[in-house]
Amino acid sequence: MKKCSSAAHHTLTELNITPLLDLAFVLLVIFILTTTPLANDIQMKLPDAAKHQKDPPHSVRYITVQADGTLWLDKLKLDANELHDQLLNARLGDTNTSVIVRGDSKTKYREIRAVLDACQSVNILKVDLATHAADEK
Repeated sequence: MKKCSSAAHHTLTELNITPLLDLAFVLLVIFILTTTPLANDIQMKLPDAAKHQKDPPHSVRYITVQADGTLWLDKLKLDANELHDQLLNARLGDTNTSVIVRGDSKTKYREIRAVLDACQSVNILKVDLATHAADEK
């Protein structure tokens, strides 16, 4: 007994590739539109422009916190109040002052937190914590 006719069997074996061609053409158009043409292959002499001065480098201040809580700003030994005043003067001198906090590994967190609070109170936005890369074993 035959379950399907020969005409129905014939149509099932054909592959409809129209959707595949549509997809290929759409992808081709997308690649053509998104590819930027190279304009560097044309030889030309560009005109000269006036040189502008470079921006001065931003000042970086290093705050070192020792294990016993001693504070150093660059190479100047300070207490917490003097640190605040020095950071305020540095911020007034250069609004883009950045601070790198170097703390001993045995320093208590409250000492580091006090330095970060001092930086925040004078509105120094660029603060980083210095670390040492761990040795790979």
